[in-house]
Amino acid sequence: MIRSLLMLPLLLLLAACQSTQVQRDFDPQRDFSAYRTWSWQEPALQYRPDDPRIKSDLTEQRIRSAVSEQLDQRGLRQAQGANSADVLIQAWFIVDERSQQYTSASMGAWGSPWHGFWGGPMYTDTRTIHYQVGTLQIDFYDADDGKLIWRGSAEQVLRDNPGSPQERAGMFRETITKVLSQYPPH
Repeated sequence: MIRSLLMLPLLLLLAACQSTQVQRDFDPQRDFSAYRTWSWQEPALQYRPDDPRIKSDLTEQRIRSAVSEQLDQRGLRQAQGANSADVLIQAWFIVDERSQQYTSASMGAWGSPWHGFWGGPMYTDTRTIHYQVGTLQIDFYDADDGKLIWRGSAEQVLRDNPGSPQERAGMFRETITKVLSQYPPH
């Protein structure tokens, strides 16, 4: 029972890790209202590590579709040729292996409040949790000078079971919506 109670903070901590952490950076000297069209900078999607379990044409289709949807909602139209685009877009899907150690301690005691307590042995339990963190990063490059003008990324703990194809597409759509919600910078 005590061990179960001690695991509760660990579970709450892991649940807190499930939230998506969004970050952004941009060049404040740029006039983002001048950017109206976009195109993919090939390769449009890069993977780290270059692992066939992560790298997939299906994943790339889902990410490309979600990015196109979100850019369209923000008033950016996909250019027909790379030469006519104002910005070039490139995405990264990065998966890192991470681990954390948690130690819990419990101590037994006997006695009563009237006659004092007698100390018992102390037990410690150390557990190592291994998990994967996925980062989806979207970069905007000025098509004229090739410089990075905006970067947004989201980091999230990946589930062991990624779910159905519809759930995967929904997960990418939701993450990309969060990342691009910060574009254009205000």
